[in-house]
Amino acid sequence: MRFCSLGSGSGGNGTLIEASQGITQTRLLVDCGFSLREATRRLARAGCEPQEVDAIFITHEHGDHAGCALALSARHRIPLFTSRGTWRAIGREDFDPSLLHLLRSGEEQAFGDLLLQPFAVPHDAEEPLQLRVGDGSRRLGLITDIGSLTAAVVAALQGCDALLLECNHDEELLRGSSYPASLKRRILGTHGHLSNTSAAELLAHCRHDRLRHVVAAHLSASNNTPALATAALAPILGCSAADIPVADQALGLDWLSLG
Repeated sequence: MRFCSLGSGSGGNGTLIEASQGITQTRLLVDCGFSLREATRRLARAGCEPQEVDAIFITHEHGDHAGCALALSARHRIPLFTSRGTWRAIGREDFDPSLLHLLRSGEEQAFGDLLLQPFAVPHDAEEPLQLRVGDGSRRLGLITDIGSLTAAVVAALQGCDALLLECNHDEELLRGSSYPASLKRRILGTHGHLSNTSAAELLAHCRHDRLRHVVAAHLSASNNTPALATAALAPILGCSAADIPVADQALGLDWLSLG
């Protein structure tokens, strides 16, 4: 199993996951917060045409995650997985119901060579789900929008071989920023976004000897830097900050293999 980021941040998010078993191959796109044209361009950069995506999973309805997902699904007949709450927020009456698959937290869904294990998170959306994905031998955990740590989130991410982990903001930068007070409260709230410090705390709960990759993701362009995010995570992993990859907004992140 391997994964790459098409882009990560408030300008649009997407993670492509690929698993192979023998001659079969499954490609899952988690979120697609771009225009249809931009998503196609970013998929091509990862060596994938839109029609080669086997399924799309949408974590929640915010535009930087849902983006063109419905249009991409409809145009290329790609199955779409999401929660009932998210579908209430983004659904269209003209969308083909045969493409839609509604999932709940804790409800496993086998698809091709992958097992999807969605779990609920505290975020200011209708029914946000983040995702743990496995191929039978390796597991990837994804957290891109979450306001606070819960025991259920920690449990969902333990034992993963790789983590794509939100490091949205540095609290000092955010508090001193020009953002309106209401926006600061939202981001810092229990249903907002994860700070570097909180991301490091989550990682400390989930670190184990077989954890192969940790990717810093969803960094704020205004209130964080790659250096601050990786410096927060590095002591937990016992490595250099330079060894921690960062999913970039414009360039994403090249393929990482879980072995």
